[in-house]
Amino acid sequence: MSEEIQPNDKKEIFGWAMYDWANSAFSTTVITVFLSPYLLSLTETAAQALYLSQYGTAWTEGAANPLLVYLFGIPIAPGSFFSYCVSLSVGLQVLFLPILGAIADYSHLRKQMMQLFATIGAVSTVLLFFITGDLWAVGGLLFIIANLAFGAAIVFYNAYLPDIATEDQRDSVSSYGWAMGYLGGGLLLLINLVFFQFREALGVDTSLAVRINLASAGLWWLGFSFITWQRLRTRHHAKPLPAGETYVSVGFKQLFKTLKDIRKFPETLKYLLAYFLYNDGIQTVISQAAVFAAASIALGGLGIDTGTLTMVILMIQFMAFGGALLWGRLAKWIGAKNSILVSLVIWAGVVIYAYYGMRGENRVTEFFILGAAIALVLGGSQAISRSLFAQMIPQGKEAEYYSFYEVSERGTSWIGPLIFGLANQWFGDLRVAILSLIFFFLAGLLVLPFVNVSKAISDVKEAGRE
Repeated sequence: MSEEIQPNDKKEIFGWAMYDWANSAFSTTVITVFLSPYLLSLTETAAQALYLSQYGTAWTEGAANPLLVYLFGIPIAPGSFFSYCVSLSVGLQVLFLPILGAIADYSHLRKQMMQLFATIGAVSTVLLFFITGDLWAVGGLLFIIANLAFGAAIVFYNAYLPDIATEDQRDSVSSYGWAMGYLGGGLLLLINLVFFQFREALGVDTSLAVRINLASAGLWWLGFSFITWQRLRTRHHAKPLPAGETYVSVGFKQLFKTLKDIRKFPETLKYLLAYFLYNDGIQTVISQAAVFAAASIALGGLGIDTGTLTMVILMIQFMAFGGALLWGRLAKWIGAKNSILVSLVIWAGVVIYAYYGMRGENRVTEFFILGAAIALVLGGSQAISRSLFAQMIPQGKEAEYYSFYEVSERGTSWIGPLIFGLANQWFGDLRVAILSLIFFFLAGLLVLPFVNVSKAISDVKEAGRE
């Protein structure tokens, strides 16, 4: 291990990007497509049985009493269960990721910690295969563990970006990583789609087919991660612990010091606020789209079957591959911040149309068109956000700062899913829940223009010279 390892090495960048290829299977197959409708069906069945035992009659639309399941005495609408699981998993990330990032930065065990949490997440995903019948709550628990581990591993993965790419290459390298993620996640989704469509011919029932697909995401995630672990190089030797200390105690001290020093970077904090707001909206759209599409029209959904939904998501994956690369070029033309602002305008349009549109016989075709609009900005807005943040963080603190960043990264936002779930439960309409997310995009559009990127970069460089 040497500090003289040079950035912009194509083989290392490829290995780094392959982790996006590997873990994106969890985002697509598990979060976006199969798990939320599957848990919805399990919780609806459980709620129907509970309603029948309580009231002596089957639940029907317009019934005086709502359809609910109970967990530790807490009433939960079936359509809200998955969004609450997402929210809880991120609440745990708020507690754990910053300290994990501090430990990684102090110890230089970034790669080892990435390997540990990727393995935990992948194994938890494989175990979803065993979730059937009344085990819907266990399925939610496994997802919470997997999503927590997913977020933790991503912290250490993102923290490598400043190491492997110079400033002038980070937008393109970050976009390349996201593009590889969409390609890898899309390829497994294609395999799963073919399998799901021919399940009856293969003698496999729908429940078993879904569970096989969920497990395949965990195997894909773990298997392709070995390419990353082989090619990604550690820049520093592991640091020994001071006498009487543990990595946890040192990590807390490191974190408190960072929180004290972070006031030196006001523009970075301002950017984190903007990112937290708009990315919360993006992640909620991603994680709840399947619930919105699959739910019945009476509940405010589109009533789209799983096969059609999977085809739409698959289309988004492959179109987003090109969209991520396109946004990398757009950032070079108009600047990273301006390219993000353009994407937020499109995102706001997406949620407005999700509320007003897709109400007639052509709703499936319109949903495909809406998916194409999402694909255009999905990877690009996230890739440029990640590379822009890499310019605003002090050297040697990458994992810590990316732990704050990860709190609202990908499928790990928590305020958005919570608002989505509450809006659905209060109004009984998933369209209202979708529309409520426009707040996050408008808030991002209000805050982001006030971020002074040049000052943020100069503040970080000045701190590095002290």
